[in-house]
Amino acid sequence: MFSFLEVIDMAVQLEKNGEQVYQTALDHTDDTGLKELLEWMAGEEQRHAKKFADMKGSAGIIDDSESLKEMNDALVRDYLGDQVFSLKEVDFSTVKDPDELIRIFIEFEKDTILFYDILISFVPDESIKEKIRLIILEEETHVEKLREFSGRETG
Repeated sequence: MFSFLEVIDMAVQLEKNGEQVYQTALDHTDDTGLKELLEWMAGEEQRHAKKFADMKGSAGIIDDSESLKEMNDALVRDYLGDQVFSLKEVDFSTVKDPDELIRIFIEFEKDTILFYDILISFVPDESIKEKIRLIILEEETHVEKLREFSGRETG
């Protein structure tokens, strides 16, 4: 079982990994609208990483032990690493259809929502749970935004 700090660190890492994937995907599309969407999504991932990092402090948890912090960081790297669930095996250079890219990102966002649903069970503080639920709602908004983009009229 993971500690609260470990779980929050995993969420931070997941968001950072997602941001990196969206940034990488930017290099593999010429669709201006899709580029704008991917830039927005990368910014959202960055904002979520900061929210999760802030949760550690707002929960009143202080980790003064540098060796404990290093062990925690190593555990998160080993457990989550650069894992981004459904994006792990995607070679963006081979995805030429913007709608296929959107479908891939919808699956990633759904995986992230599932992770956060599980994450809530590790969190003892109800106010922190509520913050995670708000992030889940934002992730669901991301799915809808991606779906809307997929259904757009192309010119």
